Amino acid sequence: MNALAKATRAALEQSGIDGREVKALALDTTGSSVIMVGKGLVPLDDYYLWCDHRAAAEAAEITSAARSFHGGKGFEGIDWCGGVYSSEWGWSKLLHWLRHNPDKRDELVTALEHCDMVAATLCGITDPAQLPRSICAMGHKWMWNPRWGGLPPEDFLVSVDPLLAGIRAKISGRYLTSDAIAGTLSREWADRLGLAEGIPIPVGAFDAHWDAVGANIRLGDMVNVIGTSTCIIGLTDQQSLIPGVCGVVPGSVYPQQVGVEAGLSAVGDIFAAIAARAQSSVADLSKKVETYVAGQTGLLRLTWDNGDRTVLVNPALGGVTFGWDLTHTPADEMFAAIEGTAMHTRIILERMEENGTQIRRLINGGGIPKRNALLNQVYANVMNKPVLVAEGDVTSLGSVIFAFLAAGEFASVEEAQDALCPPFVTFTPQPTEAARAEKLYQLFRRAYFALGTRDAAPAALGDILPMLQRIRKEAVHASGL
Repeated sequence: MNALAKATRAALEQSGIDGREVKALALDTTGSSVIMVGKGLVPLDDYYLWCDHRAAAEAAEITSAARSFHGGKGFEGIDWCGGVYSSEWGWSKLLHWLRHNPDKRDELVTALEHCDMVAATLCGITDPAQLPRSICAMGHKWMWNPRWGGLPPEDFLVSVDPLLAGIRAKISGRYLTSDAIAGTLSREWADRLGLAEGIPIPVGAFDAHWDAVGANIRLGDMVNVIGTSTCIIGLTDQQSLIPGVCGVVPGSVYPQQVGVEAGLSAVGDIFAAIAARAQSSVADLSKKVETYVAGQTGLLRLTWDNGDRTVLVNPALGGVTFGWDLTHTPADEMFAAIEGTAMHTRIILERMEENGTQIRRLINGGGIPKRNALLNQVYANVMNKPVLVAEGDVTSLGSVIFAFLAAGEFASVEEAQDALCPPFVTFTPQPTEAARAEKLYQLFRRAYFALGTRDAAPAALGDILPMLQRIRKEAVHASGL
């Protein structure tokens, strides 16, 4: 919060805007980033950040309990979050904290997602019953849904671990979409931020979901918000089960539509790790691969370096690269990783389409696509579909849109998008490259499910290395290398 105050004052100073002229303040955050708090919402410990996998055992227990609940009939909430509960999500992190902090259990008043903690703090809200609870956060990460009365039932939670007895009642508050107002800026925080007391603060959400709004998502679109990881955000008017996908939640993106979330546990972080091992930089390696073509490296990269978020939901997996030889360079690995993240993304999109989600447009958002045209072209070739990228910088534009809504400047999200979102640049599939990428993808898909599925049937993978060599020769011949 000190950083927020410093950044806000710096932004006001650099822009020359009087803070009293700011009409609303909207904030999105990472998630599931969870904080346990005591009386007065005072933190009892550090955050469990979104990428924290310490609660893998707890997540597995939640999944198992959900399957065996009610004599084997199961708890339907597990199906609506893809069939497997994740170590990255709220209940697993809360249970991990309870197990490892017995001396603080009696002090626990509630647990909050970061976006809700920030909104409550800025508004001066300390009564747990009045806390703003983001439907985006709680629906995707805490199995909240009106279908079963909100949070998972008490008897289910107790079946996971008796330590969760009574916890459901503590996760109280006002469960709202982001067109609702969390509260108004308190005098204390108005003074610290240099803004006017009493301006509205809308209910927050996760950064990827609001970034999708800033990327001009509309009904039937999928937005790849590509940064350190990738969050794939979709907008549909259908509530349909999608195995392995992080959640299908009404109101999590647009207030009146159904949000779909999936993703990769690492993307930019993988690129950064490759560069660090090579004592180079992502920018330098990216420049070296600007002329690379599909399959040129002879490598096939399964990008599980931080586990698999979707569709296998398995944090225990690690990165796999097929095809190494004595001549491969860090730049080769970088290009193979770009191809690998694109192919993993296609796995996810196909899973959605197989389960009834129609994809009208594919949009690349987040920080990386603005700086890396090659990545966007690789994605277009691997998907064999046009990929749209906003011309301007849309990172945090979603927060701007919801702030304008809170201030009453626009009547709807769509109206604000029409006014504020920049036009798109289109990356079109290159037929020869797309055909070669298709051969790579078929190898990738087989290896992905054969190696990543815990109970996979035996699979013949002996042709992968010879095929990679064949594809490499085709690429070299076609490009005249």
